[in-house]
Amino acid sequence: MKRLAILGASGHGKVVADTAECCGWQSVEFYDDAWPRLQENSRWPVVGDTESLMGRLGDFDGVIVAIGNNHIRHAKLLELQAAGGRLATLIHPTAIVSRYATVGEGTVVFAGAAINTDARINFGGILNTGCSIDHDCVLGDVVHISPGVRLAGGVRIGDLSWIGIGASVRQLIRIGSSVTVGAGSVVVSDIPNDLTVAGVPAKKIM
Repeated sequence: MKRLAILGASGHGKVVADTAECCGWQSVEFYDDAWPRLQENSRWPVVGDTESLMGRLGDFDGVIVAIGNNHIRHAKLLELQAAGGRLATLIHPTAIVSRYATVGEGTVVFAGAAINTDARINFGGILNTGCSIDHDCVLGDVVHISPGVRLAGGVRIGDLSWIGIGASVRQLIRIGSSVTVGAGSVVVSDIPNDLTVAGVPAKKIM
């Protein structure tokens, strides 16, 4: 029996668990630091917190972090990796991933996502429902691509950036690290590190 531990019992975690079952994981358990107050996440049990998971990593064939916040997810992934956890990669069977694309460990690709030829998704990413990552895009570590995002060809996104729901990014754009792009935005020019942008066209708001 393939056993998966998921750290983070949120709504996002439910979608990760469902994806895992669609990928053939036969046993899914949640861990969350709200345990023991939190005992279940929909139909899946919450059986412990981060500390208890660290003591049980050998019981699982894989572990994944289901936390949307990039910085927290990054810290937890590194903690699990350092403790010897086997980081899982989940790709929903309805996602379309080119055989010439690369998807890094600890990444989740949700239903209906498309990843085209020579795209590279690095460590710990979230590619959410129905997003499109076109040819030659490169996503850094722990990038969160929200539902319905469209990245045209050759886009590069730095580590720890978050692209909001329904945003579109023009071809060959460079987006820096720790950038947040607001929902529905249209990015037509490069964005340096550590900015929040929004609008059509996207402009700095923070």
